[in-house]
Amino acid sequence: MNYVLFILKSAYREFEERVGQVKSPRGAKTAFVEAAVYAFAGKFTLSDLERACPGVSRDMVRRVLQELQKARKVECLGRGPGTAWQKKGITLKRG
Repeated sequence: MNYVLFILKSAYREFEERVGQVKSPRGAKTAFVEAAVYAFAGKFTLSDLERACPGVSRDMVRRVLQELQKARKVECLGRGPGTAWQKKGITLKRG
């Protein structure tokens, strides 16, 4: 019984060490934020994106939004902290 527990304990320590060494592939966070942007149906805010992308910093979300804006895929609908963003080419019909 002690031998089995010893093996399990050793395997768990090795597992903990390896988990700390695993990195996400380059560009994974950018793709994560872009996918979240494309998942929104209408207008969205920076806070909405942050909630949709846990583990991604605010600066990274802003950078991806700026890149998408330069590529003319999204547009900013104002200024300030609560600014709304919208994907380009989407027109909402009223009435």
